[in-house]
Amino acid sequence: MIYRCIYVLSVVLIVEFIAVSAFGQNASDIRLKDYRPVSTFNIPKSHVVKAKYPVIDVHSHDYPDTDQGVDEWVKTMDAAGIERTIILSYKTGAGFDSVVARYARYKDRFELWCGFDYTGYQTAGWQQHAVAELERCWKAGARGVGELGDKGLGEFYSAPTPGWGMHVDDPRMKPLFEKCAQLKMPVNIHVAEDTWNYLPGDSINDGLMNADDWKVDMTKSGILNHNQLIKTLDNVVKDNPNTTFIACHLANTNSDLNTLGRMFDAYPNLYADVSARYSEFAAIPRFVHDFIEKYSNRILYGTDMGVRGEMYQITFRILETNDEHFYYHNYFSHHWPLHGLNLSDRTLRKVYNGNARRIMATYRKD
Repeated sequence: MIYRCIYVLSVVLIVEFIAVSAFGQNASDIRLKDYRPVSTFNIPKSHVVKAKYPVIDVHSHDYPDTDQGVDEWVKTMDAAGIERTIILSYKTGAGFDSVVARYARYKDRFELWCGFDYTGYQTAGWQQHAVAELERCWKAGARGVGELGDKGLGEFYSAPTPGWGMHVDDPRMKPLFEKCAQLKMPVNIHVAEDTWNYLPGDSINDGLMNADDWKVDMTKSGILNHNQLIKTLDNVVKDNPNTTFIACHLANTNSDLNTLGRMFDAYPNLYADVSARYSEFAAIPRFVHDFIEKYSNRILYGTDMGVRGEMYQITFRILETNDEHFYYHNYFSHHWPLHGLNLSDRTLRKVYNGNARRIMATYRKD
């Protein structure tokens, strides 16, 4: 009897295996996080190895651990058409000095930006030290500040000391931004996350899988929500008209770019980079095409996704081509398909390098 049961069970398992092999999994058994669709549409597929025009990447970080890593990165940049990369180091003090040393061999290929030193920010007069350190970093080679970061609890990106509880529009920050204006140092600011990361992780959140990775915990005491953080950006740009600001990731307003558009209309000192939000805006290509074409003087190319050649090629395909319905699961956790924007040559030149050159012209002599 026991052997008969084992035999029957074995037959059932074999039949199930054959069924799965022939017809795939049962859809009701597939978890959303394991869903990796492959497009079956017989439509044009582009492989853009090198950008159409020279590129200035305004949003990257100190990824390599070794000199060899930097050398390999430069080779990858050459192959992709990346003329120059801005390293947003977050750092001050010895940390920033180490970054300067790492890229010293390639001064024509990398530009270094520092952070703010928030040491003692809860005591009166701390700004004197912070301004002095900003000037020191500038003399050491820093040409901008960033990436400043606030996801609700205050400035925490700058190293070695974060500024918890202090937002970019805090009056205590104003002397630093005034010094940036004086030194002609642009400021790259990250505020909030995109809207999906504030929504419940339920069946109607269409950005669910990405939101699960980057969900903002709004139960934390004193945390600002998305709209409040966007307001801090609005305030600081308005209150410091002589300082150039770059809102990274399209100011994390990808679900409603009209918000960023209104700020562009109001503040000539505001720019935005497209870094690390390709999967968000490539989901709505016609709207974003029109948005970037309209604000072509204010949008900057950026990556924030590492140093691999494939990464650059993905961004070029999205910005340059008219391709439809494709996926890059290794880079983006959204489950929706991507589409090319097919930006005009005029706009591509501005986004790839023209706008960055205009900003750089305020502080470079070469």
